[in-house]
Amino acid sequence: MTKTKTLSIEDELVLINAKKKMEDIGWAMKGLNKVGNVIEGRLQMLPKKRQKWLQELSFKVLHSVVRSNLFSMKKNGAKTAPWNRTYKALVTSSGAIGGAFGATAFAVDLGITTKLMMRSIMDIARSEGEDLNEMDTQLACLQVFALGGKSKHDNSLETGYYASRIAVGSAVKGGTKTLGALVVGSPNPILAALAVIASRFSIQVSEKFVAQAVPVLGAAGGASINLAFLSHFQQMAHAHFSIRRLERIYGEELVKESYEQLDITSKK
Repeated sequence: MTKTKTLSIEDELVLINAKKKMEDIGWAMKGLNKVGNVIEGRLQMLPKKRQKWLQELSFKVLHSVVRSNLFSMKKNGAKTAPWNRTYKALVTSSGAIGGAFGATAFAVDLGITTKLMMRSIMDIARSEGEDLNEMDTQLACLQVFALGGKSKHDNSLETGYYASRIAVGSAVKGGTKTLGALVVGSPNPILAALAVIASRFSIQVSEKFVAQAVPVLGAAGGASINLAFLSHFQQMAHAHFSIRRLERIYGEELVKESYEQLDITSKK
């Protein structure tokens, strides 16, 4: 199929909206402004040992999510609007429990929340015309966890949208044709990609951890944090898969060039 050389006005607006979402600030600082300074301070004081634990937990949770969600969700479902509100209700309940019991319940809460987030991401992917049976789509779903938006805590990483995609893509080159290798064992390039994604995901996980550990928040705060956490990644997923849909129409090169040339500061 011959690709057109310019985006339609309608699709340019889709791309503008996607870039605005991708360049948004970190979910915790935006959604929890009243305790933002407390969260900021706690992040700066987070011990190296705790940071390492959060990074390892991020990888472990994503690995578990791949094994459970990507093989259990109905992949041949019809293209319908994603059930965003349903997933928000579910993660809010999990956050209320995690918030009530504090940081000790964090690992359990993160596991439940991330599993539900992956199912929501897959739901959004399918709504944008993706085939969940394809390995490329499954990896694209995982990739969403590497799309954190702009944050004060990710200065050591290249966080541009296409740069993030290239980082994950480079890690997975030469991998198998199925994510089933994650269950069977490794070494495998898929696990290398998962490590790249987890390192970026752990930035948002760290924000969630310190926010949930603030005593004044409690159960209600835990629910609000999980809602903000899911909303952030749903936003990333909608942007990511709308861009991929445009790439299927116009070709990746044109969409990438158009994306990088967009000045969203003048599109408010």
